[in-house]
Amino acid sequence: MDGIEMLRVLGNEYNPQILSFAHEPRSAQELSDELDVPIATCYRRIEELQDADLLEHHDRVLSDERRRVNVYRRNIEEVVVRFSEGDVSVEVEERRQVQNQIDEVWRTLSSE
Repeated sequence: MDGIEMLRVLGNEYNPQILSFAHEPRSAQELSDELDVPIATCYRRIEELQDADLLEHHDRVLSDERRRVNVYRRNIEEVVVRFSEGDVSVEVEERRQVQNQIDEVWRTLSSE
């Protein structure tokens, strides 16, 4: 994805807030409630962020109501935007692989 398209995605209403709050796995309902985003809009934003590879489907967990819900987590740690001489560059730092492995181990242990 080029820099301009990445800025467009990041500039859409609610997307930066969703990414900020999704540092840990969150359901669409949690994101909607915490950020005061209509649930339908939240699902659209989640899909847009997944298409941009900024958010991932992390797991399917059992909710307090005893039903399975999808949870999402951001794929990125940092986004750096640089403007220079008519050019825009966007650098995306992905989540560290070590952090992903620790999360996976923790998820396995907590489900047992």
